[in-house]
Amino acid sequence: HESYLDTLSSAAIAAGVYWLAHGYASALGRRLSDRSRLTPGTVARAMIRDLALIRGAAIPLVALALTALLGATEETAVTIAVWSAVVSLALLELLAGLRAGASRGELALETGIGLAMGLGILALKAVLH
Repeated sequence: HESYLDTLSSAAIAAGVYWLAHGYASALGRRLSDRSRLTPGTVARAMIRDLALIRGAAIPLVALALTALLGATEETAVTIAVWSAVVSLALLELLAGLRAGASRGELALETGIGLAMGLGILALKAVLH
């Protein structure tokens, strides 16, 4: 990208589009199973249910913005943002498991799934660059 602003804007737009697409898919799936009509309320409820996507995307977006403010190169800032997403996935899975009273085996599974998702992000970054 040309600038940090371009990079941050692209990431924020991608997160927003992903949130909208996921919310719409949730609403569509519910409508197909319930045979209900599309209403603003249906869409709004789906979007509210999927707000966790935006909260999760905020972690790498904040990391990107902070590293930019601290004077890191854009490449370094993007790398830090990507790694913040990887680590947050594993940690949030671990936290969810702990809050649910998961056994050690379940915690290992949940954290492993978070790590696998993170590795998918790293693989995507490697393919795109």
